[in-house]
Amino acid sequence: MTAAGDANALGRYLRARRELVQPDDARGTGNRRVPGLRREEVAFLAGISSDYYNRLEQGRDRNPSEQVLRSIARALQLDEEATAYLLEIATRRSPRRRRPRRPEKVGGGIRTLIDSWPLTPAYVHGKYMDVLASNSLAVALSPFNAPGRNGILAAFLEPEMREFHRDWEDMTARVVPYLRSVVGADIEDPRLVEIVGELSLRSERFRTLWARQDVKHKTTGTTLFRHPQVGPLELHYEKLLLPGTDGQTLITYHAQPGSASEERLHLLASMSAPDQAGGTRPATDRTRTPGHPTS
Repeated sequence: MTAAGDANALGRYLRARRELVQPDDARGTGNRRVPGLRREEVAFLAGISSDYYNRLEQGRDRNPSEQVLRSIARALQLDEEATAYLLEIATRRSPRRRRPRRPEKVGGGIRTLIDSWPLTPAYVHGKYMDVLASNSLAVALSPFNAPGRNGILAAFLEPEMREFHRDWEDMTARVVPYLRSVVGADIEDPRLVEIVGELSLRSERFRTLWARQDVKHKTTGTTLFRHPQVGPLELHYEKLLLPGTDGQTLITYHAQPGSASEERLHLLASMSAPDQAGGTRPATDRTRTPGHPTS
């Protein structure tokens, strides 16, 4: 399912989430012919009529009250983020005519800041995970952190990813809900349509994860790398939304103090430090390094 012009985004979301609820968890009974809950079971748990819920899922009624939506969210066992997403897509009206999208630019202050962190890989990506700026250690960690790359495209389409990311399954399961949380109800943006369309055609795993319609804005955690030059790395990441931008996010990585990963990160930093001539030697000029997205 692509992101293009979905006239029944609410209905598709309700159906996707209904199919993920385990009947035993919601006290469903009887022979099961469909995955998850039946429509009438959701209606019963939400305290609304089956006919009304059917109309919502089929797109024949697009003006539910917030009270009804929250009741459905409880029936579908949605968490706070998923409930907020449900409210957003249910109340979204037809978008106005779009203006041409301006190129995304990172402020000079942010560029100076991340360049001043010699031991902290850091980069900035835009709303749709296009890398806009990065410091030398971030590129040494992964050439897919370089400006001009796209994190989620790299995650699913670059063959090196499975080798480089020791937690590739977990990482990809995180990155798709993260993208949906950042995009919100703005599923008709041409850049999103382009990205989702390409990934849907070329990656079965992406199609499966996108169809779940999970929403999770995970801003901190740990990811595992297998770097071809310095070996295994266990790094903690932080994602910081930059105020006054249209969804630009600063991503940083750090290792546990005193750990083997910290030693290896320092080694990588020394390998990517400016040479005596005053220039920085890009990691991609020495040895091709498999890449990774925001995770």
